[in-house]
Amino acid sequence: MVKLQSSDNQDFDVSKEVASQSVLIKHMLEDVGETEEHAIPLPNVTGPILQKVIEYAQQHKDDPPAQAEEDSKPKSSEDIDDWDRAFMNVDQGTLFEIILAANYLDMKGLLDL
Repeated sequence: MVKLQSSDNQDFDVSKEVASQSVLIKHMLEDVGETEEHAIPLPNVTGPILQKVIEYAQQHKDDPPAQAEEDSKPKSSEDIDDWDRAFMNVDQGTLFEIILAANYLDMKGLLDL
């Protein structure tokens, strides 16, 4: 398990598989190793938004790796599955914060929604 800490000091325990969907966290784990005693601080992500990001990561933990940009075609709204559509059905402020968090955490799948 990996402990993530939001900017408002909320701690979230997630599996390494889920946490590693973020390139930022994956690189941090490679650099310092997996540790449960010290939380990985995420100063640019609030607790409620981190909770949403973790929810997304848990849902998509078994997805194949994202394709290279040259190989992928642009997504249309018809390409988004029902779970993702419901997940992104939030107010504009929350959506903006999710986009910022996905960018900061380097989560291409979430950013591409």
